[in-house]
Amino acid sequence: MGIIGNLSSDQLHSFNSQGFIVLESFASPEEIDAMMKRMEQLLHEFDCSSTSIFSTKNQQQSTDNYFFESAENVSFFFEEKAFGDDGNLRQPKELSINKVGHALHEIEPAFKKFSSSEKFSSLMFSLGYKRPVIIQSMYIFKQPGIGGEVVPHQDNSFLYTEPPTCTGLWLALEDATITNGCIWAIPGSQKNGLVRRMIRGEEGVSFDRPLPMYDQKDFVPIEVKAGSMVVIHGDLIHQSFENQSPKSRHAYSLHVVDTDGCKWAPDNWIRRKVEPEPLYVS
Repeated sequence: MGIIGNLSSDQLHSFNSQGFIVLESFASPEEIDAMMKRMEQLLHEFDCSSTSIFSTKNQQQSTDNYFFESAENVSFFFEEKAFGDDGNLRQPKELSINKVGHALHEIEPAFKKFSSSEKFSSLMFSLGYKRPVIIQSMYIFKQPGIGGEVVPHQDNSFLYTEPPTCTGLWLALEDATITNGCIWAIPGSQKNGLVRRMIRGEEGVSFDRPLPMYDQKDFVPIEVKAGSMVVIHGDLIHQSFENQSPKSRHAYSLHVVDTDGCKWAPDNWIRRKVEPEPLYVS
């Protein structure tokens, strides 16, 4: 069942119980087409020649700075397996990018239109948000053959408020299946609370605790059709595996926090120069 407007009581119950819900047909084919075509243009215009060859040490330093500055930019991040031993891309840049972020929702009109739509705002208010703010957005490619693994994690680890308020919104732009790297989650795991945080310090980012071990049999796959929105509780344990198939798995991912009575942690990786505008329902 699709949704245009508020969540039903059954949907809210399922979200609170399982830690996620799937909203089918949340985005229209026209919205998906607009975002995918714009990303195709952005990739075509992206000059990656200056980032092809780095030593490991220098590349890490450059990546850190580039990563931090991406909070308010449209920045490009390569797959780990994109480069050969000679430092050059193994295949065309369009098939080498891991993701683009983290301010698509503010800068790019096609993404901004969807992210500021009334159905999107209504979804957040129906989840109990008082003053919701999109804190980051990403276009994730999950490239065929080299799309990297995303280890088990919680979104609140990276985007922490006191009290915790992060919700992940993951829109499938293409069908997501077990074969091409769909999301897997541990239903109900959000009830156990936050297990660790990523902290930004003077020397970069690090976690305050090691990654816990999880039994893979506890995860369930979330296979969805293009246009479906997966709503993810900030404390839900979720992951995705490598895409070893010949088919990509494009997605548009956003993270929202509440700014009403909630304090943004100053040691989060994102440090905005300008506070983002809250979402409203007209």
